[in-house]
Amino acid sequence: MAEIKAIVSLNRGEIGGGAPIFIVENEKKLEETSFLLEKILDASAHDLKNGTIILVKHR
Repeated sequence: MAEIKAIVSLNRGEIGGGAPIFIVENEKKLEETSFLLEKILDASAHDLKNGTIILVKHR
């Protein structure tokens, strides 16, 4: 089972849901923020290839 712990995105209007959402202004910030959250949350980052990365905790 897996749980989405956070969402990092360039697309403010296209994101919603129950996980914390981090909106960033460019690709560099997308990668930096996702990398930091991946370490902090002990989660796996998955790039959806549409300007959004989800951080998932696999059990």
